[in-house]
Amino acid sequence: MIHLVYLSRAVHPLSDADLQHLLDQCHRNNARLGITGILFYSHGHIAQLIEGEAEVVEALYARIAQDGRHSDVHKLVHKPIAARSFPAWSMAFHPLQPASFDQLAGFLEPTRVPALPPTLAIADALLLDLVRVAVFGPDALPAEVETLHA
Repeated sequence: MIHLVYLSRAVHPLSDADLQHLLDQCHRNNARLGITGILFYSHGHIAQLIEGEAEVVEALYARIAQDGRHSDVHKLVHKPIAARSFPAWSMAFHPLQPASFDQLAGFLEPTRVPALPPTLAIADALLLDLVRVAVFGPDALPAEVETLHA
C-alpha cells in the first residue's frame, strides 16, 4: 500500500454544487477502487492525499495529472505505508456560500479538519500541515497545531 500527495490548480473555480458533485463522484469511484484519503480545495487550489494499493493509486494519479480540470499538478510524496491514515475519504473546502455549508454532507470546514492521525509519519504530518496552510491560509490549522508551531 502507498500514499501519494499532490498539489494542483483547478482550471476553472468550482462552485459549491460542483464540489458536491465531485465529492459524490469520488465516494463512488474511490469505494470501488479501494482508495481513501483527504482532499483540500479553496479558491482554485487543490491538494490531495490518496492511499491504497500502489497500482491503483498510481493509475489514479496518472488520470488526475492528465485531467483537463487540473493544471500545475505537482507530486509531493509517493511512498509505501503500513496502514491507512484516512480510512474514510473526505473533502475539506472553503465554501463559496458559508450559509449553505451545513447542508453539504461529507464536507469538512478547514478549521474543523481533525488533527492528523498518528499513523502518518512525522514528516508526512508536517507536509500535510504545510499543504493545508498553502491551500487555506494560516487560519486553517487547528489550535493545537498552531501551538506546536509557535
